[in-house]
Amino acid sequence: MNPKVTDYLSQAKRWQDEMARLRTIVLDFPLTEDFKWHQPCYTLDKGIVLLISSFKDYCCLAFFKGALLKDPNGVLMAPGENSQFVRQMRFTGMHQIAELEPVVRAYIDEAVAIEKAGLKVEKKPATVAIPEEFQQTLDRNAALKAAFEALTPGRRRMYLIHFAQPKQSATRQARIDKCTLQILAGKGMDAASRSMKK
Repeated sequence: MNPKVTDYLSQAKRWQDEMARLRTIVLDFPLTEDFKWHQPCYTLDKGIVLLISSFKDYCCLAFFKGALLKDPNGVLMAPGENSQFVRQMRFTGMHQIAELEPVVRAYIDEAVAIEKAGLKVEKKPATVAIPEEFQQTLDRNAALKAAFEALTPGRRRMYLIHFAQPKQSATRQARIDKCTLQILAGKGMDAASRSMKK
C-alpha cells in the first residue's frame, strides 16, 4: 500500500468510501500501487494497467488499455469522444460496486493478462474535421496554412478540436483569431492557452 494513495483517499472530498473499496479490490491483484497524475495508479512491470479516478458525478476504474477488454457486460465507456485507449468503469455508490464486484474482478484479471502478454492498442489515425471558419482563414492566409501544416499531427488535432467546440460561428472565429500567432510561431495549444490567460 502506497502511503501517498492512503493520504489522497483520506483527504478526498467526494467518493472517498467508493474509492477505498475499489482500492481494496485492486490490491488483491499482483499490481504495484503508485500515485501519478494526482490519482492512484496501478502498474505491472512499469506498464500502467489502471487508475482509480474521481470526478464530480462518479468515480471510476480507468483501464489504460481498456479498448482491448472484451466487455461482455457492456459496462465500459470511453472518457471522451476522442479517447482511443482508456475505458472507464463508472460508479455512483457503494451498492453498485458491491453488485458489480465479480465483474470488476474479472475485468481487472483480464487487464492484468493483457499487460503480461505485452499487447498494445492499435492507434487509429485520428481524423478531426476542419471547421469551415478555419478552412476559410487558411485559404486567405498562406503563411498560416504553411505553419499549421508544419505542426505535429497531435498539435494540429488539438487546435481543430478547440476550434470546432463552440456552436456559434463567431465564437469559433474568435478562437481561431486568438490562436493564429501561436500557430505562426509553431506552438501548440498549451502555449496558446497560457497566452490567452495573460
